[in-house]
Amino acid sequence: MIDVGGVKVLVQSGLLAPVRPDRLVGMGLALRRWGISPATGYAAAAARHPDRLALVDDEGSLTFRDVDRRTDRIAAELAQRGVRSGDAVGLLARNGRGFVEATVALAKCGADVLYLGTSTATGQLREVLEREGARLVVHDEEFEAPLEGVTTEELGRLAEQPGPAGPKRSGRTPRQVILTSGTTGAPRGAARNGASVEDAVAALDRLPLKARQTTVIAAPVFHAWGLGHFSLGMALGSTLVLRRRFDPEQVLRDVQEHRATALVVVPVMLDKLLAADPSRFDTSSLKMIASSGSALPGDLVERTQRAFGPVLHNLYGSTEVAYAAVATPEDLAHDPRCAGKPPHGVTLRIVDEDGADVPPGTPGRIFVGSGLSFGGYTDGTDKDRLDGLIATGDLGTLDEQGRLTVLGRDDDMVVVGGENVFTGQVESVLLSHDAVTDAAVVDVEDPAYGVRLVAHVVTTGDVDPEELQGLVRDQLAKHAVPREVVVHDELPRNATGKVLKKDLR
Repeated sequence: MIDVGGVKVLVQSGLLAPVRPDRLVGMGLALRRWGISPATGYAAAAARHPDRLALVDDEGSLTFRDVDRRTDRIAAELAQRGVRSGDAVGLLARNGRGFVEATVALAKCGADVLYLGTSTATGQLREVLEREGARLVVHDEEFEAPLEGVTTEELGRLAEQPGPAGPKRSGRTPRQVILTSGTTGAPRGAARNGASVEDAVAALDRLPLKARQTTVIAAPVFHAWGLGHFSLGMALGSTLVLRRRFDPEQVLRDVQEHRATALVVVPVMLDKLLAADPSRFDTSSLKMIASSGSALPGDLVERTQRAFGPVLHNLYGSTEVAYAAVATPEDLAHDPRCAGKPPHGVTLRIVDEDGADVPPGTPGRIFVGSGLSFGGYTDGTDKDRLDGLIATGDLGTLDEQGRLTVLGRDDDMVVVGGENVFTGQVESVLLSHDAVTDAAVVDVEDPAYGVRLVAHVVTTGDVDPEELQGLVRDQLAKHAVPREVVVHDELPRNATGKVLKKDLR
């Protein structure tokens, strides 16, 4: 049940607005036919504003009516190929219409969609598909070699040919299975059922998204962050701009050409956008740059705000808990390192080892709960839970105003000489140096000290390691100083920009 505050959020976003009676009937029929699923999103939008632009990608553009009709045809073809309600089907596709249409068509079949990472190793892909019991894989043509299945290009051609309408309603709500990022091992599946109105309220509470505007999603949509904005855009009737590969100049051109009001990125993309010189483009239409997926360095926050204005929003969450906290431009002005406050309908607690809430400013484990939290991994395992809340796997603090600061992974708290060191804090200090553009601190075994810290950095020029060690010594305790500094051309990262620390170790 949505409370008064939730209704206010929906009205302010334009999601609740008057609709012509005939179109309202069409939207109701879409809901009756498809239930709560991506299929309903595009079918209802086709009834409400059929000629509105739904999608812009490398192949051109599609209206909401186009997407609804094409996915009816694709769903019929998938059904003829044996896809049934409840089947698990892998989807391996980059940002674009192939991803969107396959997601919608599979929902019309009642199938569960398993979103596969485009950079996942072939062996891991096969392991995941076998573990999840995938019936087949829908994939971009470029992934034909490592996988057998139905290509989205072939389905795209079929979508333009006459044929039977899509299948009837399956009677079940299909699941979306998102793979964890796999920074510490093989990806695991985190399943979610269809999003609810309460979930939309949580996202729209602290993100200035409005209905029927344009969003450029540069982040990969097969990950939870990009997929979340795909779902929000679908609910809002937004025009989504999706490109197969990230090109910072193309992103800035898309913002300018389509007068985009929202841009969705991961932090590593922000750095590349700044390097492309945004002043050469008209980005004045942007009301929000939303960043998530990995830690956002304070220096990058300040440079982004100078280049684009006070539009940056930093979201903290995970595949398992979804939205946990959002830092608005006002929060970031107060402290560029903070992750902000939990949105409407989200519960966030910082607890000690006994599960008791800790005072403001005291580090503890972060637990989060909301309507978007997952129900457990598809292999039967789960995250730690406390009173219905899920552990994010991170440590953090809350200030007196309820703002969250994330200190790092709970397994990134290293005991050095009997003292606790949060490697995320060490990384923040290193990134404050003008010549350091990227940093990661890992612990390695040491025969003399048990554990020692090693800092891996990317710099714009020659930097004396002792200078960096002295910088840490001046701002943190002596035991937090890395014993070694290694310089790289770039750090290993996954598709969402998270540093692969296991590779550095």
